[in-house]
Amino acid sequence: MNKLQEKIALYKEKLKDIEPKFDEELLVAITKSLGPSIYKKDAETVSCSDSGELERVKKNFLIKKLMIDASDDKLDAALKEVCEKMGASNRNKYRAIFYYLLVKKFKKEDRFKK
Repeated sequence: MNKLQEKIALYKEKLKDIEPKFDEELLVAITKSLGPSIYKKDAETVSCSDSGELERVKKNFLIKKLMIDASDDKLDAALKEVCEKMGASNRNKYRAIFYYLLVKKFKKEDRFKK
């Protein structure tokens, strides 16, 4: 099993706890789109307590990548919802899973599926 497959297996295992019936193909596509960042401890996770990081996720992922045209309040509420869904005590909010939940919330699966 190569490093990418190991990461995908880890994310699948963690996502099962949050969303038992998940789209494996979508998770794999999102994981691949993150490139080498998934191998860097700090970049691999999202810190919900870091407002700067959440702002970057909003601007770079929600607005630029997913092209979501919504108010800041709506986007902030979605980020907060995903943070809560992943669990306040969960210190490993993996970016691939975080993005997966945002993609599902905004029904933007077509941005990752061919």
